[in-house]
Amino acid sequence: MDLEFSADQLELRDAARAVLADACPPSLVREVYEGTGDAAALWATLCGLDWPALGLAEEHGGLGLGFLEVGIVAEELGRVVAPGPFLATVTQFAPAVTAAASSFGLADVASGSLTGALAVAERGRWEPGAVACEAVAVAAGDSWRLTGAKSHVLDGATAHELVVVARGTDGLGLFVVPGSAVSASAPAVVDPTMPLATVVLDGVEVAGERVLVAPGDPSADDVLARVLDEATAALALSTVSTCRAIFEATVAYAKDRHQFGRPIGSFQALKHRLADCFLAVERASSLAYFAALTVADDDPRRPLAVAMAKAAAGDCARLLGRDGLQLHGGIGFTWEHDLHFHLKRAVTGELLFGTSAFHRTRVAELLGLGAA
Repeated sequence: MDLEFSADQLELRDAARAVLADACPPSLVREVYEGTGDAAALWATLCGLDWPALGLAEEHGGLGLGFLEVGIVAEELGRVVAPGPFLATVTQFAPAVTAAASSFGLADVASGSLTGALAVAERGRWEPGAVACEAVAVAAGDSWRLTGAKSHVLDGATAHELVVVARGTDGLGLFVVPGSAVSASAPAVVDPTMPLATVVLDGVEVAGERVLVAPGDPSADDVLARVLDEATAALALSTVSTCRAIFEATVAYAKDRHQFGRPIGSFQALKHRLADCFLAVERASSLAYFAALTVADDDPRRPLAVAMAKAAAGDCARLLGRDGLQLHGGIGFTWEHDLHFHLKRAVTGELLFGTSAFHRTRVAELLGLGAA
């Protein structure tokens, strides 16, 4: 497994970083926080560069690249705390459709005219066993009726289409539901650039062409596992890049801030803490990219790699959130400083799709070390 970027991948990363420096300045993030900003122009820029099409097959209007390229863009978006539907649409909705061997809406995703979301979690739990949303077959035809509620749906209140995971009498199924057919409420969140929604389905009928995987289909568990792993790996990459931005800002501040006639970064105690932060970021980044490669190569180590990556990303988020804030001193607590955008994005990334504790338990189970 090659852990080095190719020349094309390096070029994509550098181009993404350059574009986002102009298209997503801190002022845009601040406007989104204050309720006066609109991410539509940023999304239009991403669509103009064909970034939503990166991982989609050419037959669906995509560029035919892989998950690693999608992860590179997700990483750069996390670095600047970019708002917009990229994560929900490109790393959650589209993979669910693709994993089910369907083409529903993929051409529109590639063009940027359709946004999507993935509705799995219930009561803050993402594991398949927690799914209680009910799918009942309609007597006539191949339609299904869905009833239940989903929590923590990224972009769930604004997405055009949602992939909903529901449970039938024979097992789990995946269904594409129009956003207009559900009742979505958007609670107040710590990071407005990652808007979450609670989605209620009150007997929503789903026609046959919108059934990605019907309950009872033996492929359902494998499809859902792949979708969750892909979404989790992308979120891990995004979270770690946010933590790297916190680290870089903290190092810069430690060089600039003087106390007792010298930069505070020259004090040994602070050097130790910065070294620990650097190690955490590098470790989490390496694990996140290893997980991305297992997704891209369909490697059998994928579930373990993803769980390790998300656990490390969460640990990194907590450490950088604590030390990044403390080492900035009083200015780190102010609304006027941009640090809090990254801190809040890191916190959100740590919680979505399972915390570090959840994924460490998953690692233990995958290694056969679970409680007897």
